[in-house]
Amino acid sequence: MTGGARVALGDLGLDEGAVVALKHALRGKQPGDTLAVEGSHPALAVHLRAWCRARGDAVSFPAGSDAAAVITVGASHEDRWRDAARAGHADPMIEGAIDAHPPRAWGLAARGAAVEAGSPAFDFALVDRDAAWSDEAPRLYAQAAAAQWDPATAIPWGAEFALDGAVEDAVVQVMTYLVENETAALMVPARFAATIHPHFREVMQLLAIQAADEARHIEVFSRRMRLRRDAPGLSTAGGQASLKTLVDASDFAEASFLLSVLGEGSFLSLLWFLHAEGPDEVTREVARRAAQDEARHVAFGLAHLASHARHDPTLRERLGAAIERRHAGLQHTAGLNDEVHDALVLLAAGSMAPAALRSGTERVQRLVGEMDTGRRLRLRRLGYSDDEARALSALHTRNFM
Repeated sequence: MTGGARVALGDLGLDEGAVVALKHALRGKQPGDTLAVEGSHPALAVHLRAWCRARGDAVSFPAGSDAAAVITVGASHEDRWRDAARAGHADPMIEGAIDAHPPRAWGLAARGAAVEAGSPAFDFALVDRDAAWSDEAPRLYAQAAAAQWDPATAIPWGAEFALDGAVEDAVVQVMTYLVENETAALMVPARFAATIHPHFREVMQLLAIQAADEARHIEVFSRRMRLRRDAPGLSTAGGQASLKTLVDASDFAEASFLLSVLGEGSFLSLLWFLHAEGPDEVTREVARRAAQDEARHVAFGLAHLASHARHDPTLRERLGAAIERRHAGLQHTAGLNDEVHDALVLLAAGSMAPAALRSGTERVQRLVGEMDTGRRLRLRRLGYSDDEARALSALHTRNFM
C-alpha cells in the first residue's frame, strides 16, 4: 500500500456518512495509489464494490489483512478532473489568474475551482479577456458595493418646502426625463451582464451593481416626480429614439462607449447642475446621490475601453464610427425636447422674472458647454487627438444621453 494510507470507519456505513471520510482520504491521490479501509459495518463489502465501480476505482478484500478492504485509485477518476488546473486562480490580482480565453465549459464554476471533464459548454458571448476584462474592475466593484445607499433613508423625503407651481412643474418634467434615461441605462448593463463569461466575475458583478444603481435612481426620481404632483411630465418621440439606439447596441464596447463614456458622462454634468440649481433639498440630494453612482459607471467605462484599446488598435476607429452612425440615425429627431430645456432654464432661474430667465438661460448654455468639455476630455483619455475629440463630441446626441 502506497504510503500506508488508511482510513478507519468503525461501524459507520457508506449510507451513514462513511463516503465523506473515504472521499477525504482519497483526495489528491494518483492512479495506482491505495487506501486501506478499516470498518465493521455488515454491508461494507457490498457497498464498497458498488461505490468504487461507479468511481472507476478497484477494491480488493485481502485475506489475512488487518484491513477490511483496499481501494486502488483508477485512472478514470483522475480523468474526471483533468481540467482542474486550467480554471485559473481565484484572486484576480495574481498574475495569470485571468485567462485570455476561458473555455465555455468552465461554465458557472467559481474562478479557480476544479471543473469536472464533461461539464456543459455555456453560450457566453463575451469570452475574450481583452474585450471583457479591466484590471480596475475588482477595485471599482468593491467601491460600488461599499457605496450602496437606501432610497428610503438616504433622501430627506420629509423636508418641508414650498415651490412656485411653475417651478414644481419644471422639477416634475426633469424627473420624468431622468426616469426614462435611467431606464435605458439600466437595461444596457443588465443585458450584457448575462453574456459575460463568469470567469470575469468582477465585471459581471460591476454591471449588475450598475443596473442596481439605475434601479435606485429610477425609484428616487419617480418618487420626487410624484411628491407634489399626481402625474409625470412629457416623453417625446425624439428622446425615445435617442435612447433606443443605446438599448439596441449589440457590441459591448460600442454600448459602453455610447452609454457610459459619452451619455452618462454628460449626465454627470446635468446631475451636478441639478444639485447646484435644484430649488429644494430633496431634488438636490437625489441629484447628488445619483451623480456619485454615475461617476463610477463612467470610470469603469473608461477603464474597460482603455484596456480594450491597448489590445485592439482598430477599436478607436470602430467607436468613432459608432458615434457617426448614431448621429446619422438621429438626424431627423429634434434632440432635447423643449419642455426639458425650458424646465432646466426655469430651475436655474427660480422664477419667471425676465432677468432671472436670462440668467437661467445662460446657466443652461454653460451646462451644455461643460458637457462638451467633459466629453472631449474623456475622448482624449481614450487616445483621440484634440481635433478628433472635438469632432466626435459635436456628434453626440443633443438629448444628452
